[in-house]
Amino acid sequence: MIFLLFGTGDYYQRYKKWFDSEKVAALLDNAPEKQNTHIDGIRVVSPDEGVRIPFDVIVILSFYYSAMKQQLLELGVEKTRIYHFYDLHRFFRGRIIDVPIVVEDAAQKILLLSQDLSLGGPAIALFHAARLLKMNGYSVIYASMLEGPLRRKIEEAEIPVVVDENLQIGTMEDCSWTQGFALVVCNTVNFHVFLSERDVDTPVVWWLHDAAFYYDGVDKELLRRINRKNLQVVSVGPIPKRAIQTFLPDLKVGQLLYGVADMCREGREHISTEKVMFVTIGYVTEHKGQDVLLQAVRMLPEEYRKQAEFYLVGQDSTWLAQQLKQQAADLDNVVFTGTVDRERIDRVLREADVLVCPSRQDSMPTVAAEAMMHWVPCLLSDAVGTAQYIEDGAEGLLFASEDVKALTERIKWCIDNREQLLAMGRLARRIYEKTFSMEAFEEGILSLVENMYCSRKEGN
Repeated sequence: MIFLLFGTGDYYQRYKKWFDSEKVAALLDNAPEKQNTHIDGIRVVSPDEGVRIPFDVIVILSFYYSAMKQQLLELGVEKTRIYHFYDLHRFFRGRIIDVPIVVEDAAQKILLLSQDLSLGGPAIALFHAARLLKMNGYSVIYASMLEGPLRRKIEEAEIPVVVDENLQIGTMEDCSWTQGFALVVCNTVNFHVFLSERDVDTPVVWWLHDAAFYYDGVDKELLRRINRKNLQVVSVGPIPKRAIQTFLPDLKVGQLLYGVADMCREGREHISTEKVMFVTIGYVTEHKGQDVLLQAVRMLPEEYRKQAEFYLVGQDSTWLAQQLKQQAADLDNVVFTGTVDRERIDRVLREADVLVCPSRQDSMPTVAAEAMMHWVPCLLSDAVGTAQYIEDGAEGLLFASEDVKALTERIKWCIDNREQLLAMGRLARRIYEKTFSMEAFEEGILSLVENMYCSRKEGN
């Protein structure tokens, strides 16, 4: 079978191992600077050129599945020849080799499964869950589909780490070493293939963090076939719950919020008398809405623009990021920092006056809780899950998603009322302590795990 792979970014790097390079006719990418180059010895071409190359199927290696699929359809590609990386089990399941992972006394342990070992919100939330469970006497193992920098933190916490790339495409039956635990916690919708064939005698918690955007490439029939026996589904707030219930309306979904470690117990005493520092943190992607923020900045009257600085922190090599950098070239108060480490993020939040989340879809961004932990008020679109905990004008500020004019007015208010941001930050800190602190998370995760863990032990 001859493949075309659409996408050369992060998800290409994650899944390229499954493809034999001689069976990949070309890589497709919309970025002109990547076209007519080679990656891993494979030629990169534009989609319209690529679809004229003989191929059997196109695999989209991106979460922008809907837009990319529509582009391919408009280029004349048949719908039946377009697949998502979630579909790789259809092509490569036969290549799975049951790895020799041996876990002694698995029936007494909790296995936590992550989509990666990145420093992203879901993986860190699962690490915090593992650490709290260990602190409360449980024996835990943290396993991942991929390697990453989080491994160091997990090992420093003296928690065993397992990496099995078969988890990317295999089911629980394929990855037999995952069976027989006292409890398995699966993190994010990425594990829907894994759960489609499972050992129903092994209790599973499926912890969802994903907005509707992440379901575009999911095989809905596969989702519906997941056996619900011994399965507890929980969501980080209402947005992931609504996303999965779009396809499974009768699915019972509980709530489990994450926790953020307290790094800033002292409050702030003053706001900058010079420029108000607005910060947004996250991958520069369409669903994060950084383009909406830049439109709002451009709409600011000159006298306001001179009183503010805007820092866009996060991975900025995407095609959208390159476009936004060009568009913002004449805005001397806009700074793209690129990817930074956790220490730098904490430093940025200590210096920030306002955190902005202009997202089009965002379940419950960890950075919003981190900002409130740092006594920083949040300016959120109403498409951000954290918005449900904030009263507009009290603990933070809200605006309708994609309403550039409303966001501009909120930015102006912050500049005009910078002293009020201190009081707003104090109220935001209370939300953190009540809802997103490690103490609140510990209570939630222990209640959930104790119910399922104890029921397993009683059943044995």
